[in-house]
Amino acid sequence: MPQVRDAFAVLQATYNDGCTTPGNCEYFLTRVLSNLDDLYKSMKASPKGSGHFAGPLTWIRAMQDTLRGDFSFPNLQRHQKLLLGTRDKVNTWMQSHPADYR
Repeated sequence: MPQVRDAFAVLQATYNDGCTTPGNCEYFLTRVLSNLDDLYKSMKASPKGSGHFAGPLTWIRAMQDTLRGDFSFPNLQRHQKLLLGTRDKVNTWMQSHPADYR
């Protein structure tokens, strides 16, 4: 399992991609979901404890609950705003905690 900083770096790389390239949207949304799931697991396993990452863990869990295990492209597309909003909230939180990703 990657460390939080490594999982976060992978998530940040999604900012260079998007649904604007034809045929790329399914890959992109699946990637954001996968990266958020990996970051969630890394935060849960972090020696800092899940309490340190309470906000991001709550936001990612809420996103996962909304998707209800349906990771099909139509469902990810339907919840695109939620996926990207969760990514952006986590990014903002992490930017205010540089010790967690440097």
